[in-house]
Order: sequence, then structure tokens, then C-alpha cells
Amino acid sequence: MRNLLISGLIVSVLILTGCGSSSSSDPLLSAIEQALGVEIRVVHASADAPAVNVLVNNDEILSNVEFKQGSGILNLAEDTYDIAVEAIIPGGNATVINLPDTPLDEDTDYTVLAIGNTSDLLANGPRPLQALVLANPDTEVSAGSARAQVVHASPAAPEVRVFVTAPGADLATATPLGDFSFGENLGPVEVPADTYQIRVTLPFTPPAAPVVVYDAGNVPLGDGDDVVVVAVNNTNAGDAPISLLVLAGDAVLELLDVGTPANVRAVHASPDTVPVDVIVENDFANPLVADLAFPDFSGYAAPPAGTYNVKVVDAATQSVNPLELDLTLEAGLQYSVIAAGFFNDLQTDSLVLVDDNRRIATEGRVRIVHASPSAGPVDIYVVAPGTDILTATPAFENVFFGADTGYVSLAPGSYDLAVTPAGDPDTVAIGAPIQVNATGIYTAIARDAAGGGTPLGVIELDDLIIAP
Repeated sequence: MRNLLISGLIVSVLILTGCGSSSSSDPLLSAIEQALGVEIRVVHASADAPAVNVLVNNDEILSNVEFKQGSGILNLAEDTYDIAVEAIIPGGNATVINLPDTPLDEDTDYTVLAIGNTSDLLANGPRPLQALVLANPDTEVSAGSARAQVVHASPAAPEVRVFVTAPGADLATATPLGDFSFGENLGPVEVPADTYQIRVTLPFTPPAAPVVVYDAGNVPLGDGDDVVVVAVNNTNAGDAPISLLVLAGDAVLELLDVGTPANVRAVHASPDTVPVDVIVENDFANPLVADLAFPDFSGYAAPPAGTYNVKVVDAATQSVNPLELDLTLEAGLQYSVIAAGFFNDLQTDSLVLVDDNRRIATEGRVRIVHASPSAGPVDIYVVAPGTDILTATPAFENVFFGADTGYVSLAPGSYDLAVTPAGDPDTVAIGAPIQVNATGIYTAIARDAAGGGTPLGVIELDDLIIAP
């Protein structure tokens, strides 16, 4: 079989492990699998879709595949199969893609991409969730060459032009790989093994200047590499409308735009600490965040990826420095830095959380953070309105200060949020109704009252609104 591994991709690429590959460490079994002659992989490329299961002939072969993840290479005998994709949604799963009686031919490689918008599927929109099936002959790549196929799977992007050139080539005079729109693909084409710059522009006619909307930077394609490159909606930090998934054998790799920053915001959750400035790399004249008071938070800043020295100082004089950390920010990731705990404990009690702001059409996602230094371990209830929590089971039990629930998927609707001391449902420290909408993201940070102690309150981030 041909070499399907991309050689030496840039080290900043995020490697997403393949899920459910049928490859085996047993040499005899591997030989039998290879002799079967059909290779197929399934990739989740729909940005607003929940995690999915993949079924073949009603058997679940892949479970809980998230956006930008794939199956790896699956080996099947030549035959006709029923292939289905099942969305995992609160309250029960639903089949969203159904490919009955799909013939899979010998010596053919198949890539099945789930593309489009789940929201359009639900609302009969123009670009609904659908399957795009690529079928390519299983042939060797020519010696000294690499082979690539490019797929437009970003429903948010218009028709675009793709350039795969020598690094730094002038796009005004370069020959594009081609123009294509959502659901279309270019190639596969062979190119000499070399280092290339992949850029995406809006269509243009010289002498008009090209408008580059995405630049992958320098990407080495090695001798024998055979890849499928999929443009998907960018759900990371930064302004680029797309990122590229590189399907290389069992791996799915993400190439971000070279200019992708990180996002970081600050939350003041220390009840006895004065308003603060957030200082980066000792630039006291230009605070990243200025005069942030309890219990407020900042918007996202977008610094370049890297490691930064960060100081939190009193805003009035910038002379008191209760918190200092070296903060490593990765390109594309989004962070909340929470000044938590009492003033004297900020250095040990403050939190750095990674946020996930991808919106999912079938659910809202709720995250609860315990940042109340006066409260001990707590139980957290998320129940139907009016439910007596004495008869309910906590959604999360014995949650300690500094912990969080992660993102919990909830069906759209109304809920009651209750936080009690662990094991004491009679004492409600925080009680509030919350409304969860599809696509919503809700972060609730439990906090002390100003100065410390009760009554406890909530810092409402993202879409969360709690009526007074």
C-alpha cells in the first residue's frame, strides 16, 4: 500500500488522534486486512455538529467522534454496506446522515466527510449537514512526488481560490490549483516532493491584488505522501475564516493560519482584592487589562502565541503584586485567567482554564467553576424548574474550591441551578434559574460576596444571564 504519512509537518500542527482504527498489531491479522482491498475513513468536518457515532450495517464502529476527528483507515471487504452517522444529542441520539446500500469497490480508497451545518439541517437551510464521499483508486504515488486532494468543507466560506506554491511566490502571477465552492474538491494532483506554501484567496482578476484569507505557511510534502486537505470553519482564536485538516493515513492534523493568535481574558474573583491591572512583560504603561474590579471580567485579548510573564498589580499604584505567573499561550486556544482566592492566597489559588467556544446547533453547554474561597466542597444540581432538590441527585458531587465541571451538554430549555454544601441539600448557597438555548455557551463562576463570605454569588460569563 502507498505511503499515507505526511513527512515532517510543522511542529505547531495540532495532532488529533484517530478514533477506532481497525489496524492491528497482529502481523497475520494485518495482512488479512490489507488483502481485503477496500480502505475507508470517516471524518467529522461539521463545525456546529455534536459528537457522532458511525454505524456500518447497524454496528457501531466508531463512538463519540468530535469535530476535526476521524476514524483512521478502516479495512473492509468489497461489498455493499449501510453507512450511517448518528448525532449524540441530549435526551437521545438521532441519525443525521444515512447512506444505504453503498457499494465499496476493491482497490479503492474512500473518505467519507460529514460536512455542512447542523443548524441548516434542522431549519431546512441552504447547506445542511450531509455526506461527501471521495472515491480514489488505490494507486502508488509516483517516485519523487506527493499527491494531494483539496476539499471545500467550510459552509461559512464563499467560493475561494487555492494556491499551492513555492514559499513566498507572488500570487498575482502564480497558477492556482483552482477555484471551488462549498462541497467541491480539487484533485487529486501530484506535485514534486518539496516544501510548499498553501494560501487561500477570494477569486480575483489581475491586476487586482489577491486578498489572502488563509495562509498555512510552509508545509513540507515528502516523497510518497498522499493527503486529503479539508478546509473547515475556523472555531479557534483568530480572524481566519478557515483552518485546514490534513488527512494523512490514520492521522488528522490541523493547520492553523500562520497569524493565528491565542485569546485570553481575565476574571477578578478575589473578594478582598482591590481593582487590578494585568501587566504583560513588565509593560506597566500599557496594561493588557486595566482597572479590573471584583467581580468583573475583561473581554478577550489576542496576543501572539508564546510564553509571557504576567503580573497582577493594584490598579491605583501598580506597586502591590499579589500574583505573578509565566503563562504559555498556544495558537488558536482560548483562555480564562481567574484571580481566585483571598488576596494573600492569589499566587496559589488562581486558575487558568482553557475555554471551548465552539457553538453546537443541538445543545447548550454549561460550565460551572468553584471559585468561592469561603465555601467548602459543594454539590451542584441542574434540575427542571421547581424540582425539590431533596429528591434529586446532584449533577456533580463534592466539588472542591478551584475545580470546575468542564462543559456539560444540555438540551435547550429552562433549568434551576442550585449549589449546596456537599451532602447538605437543605442549605442552598446559590440558587438561580438559567435558560439554556441551542448553540449557547454558559460559564458560571461561584464567588464570595465582596470582602469574603456569604451571600455567595455568580460571575456570569459568555451567554449566561441570571435574573436578579
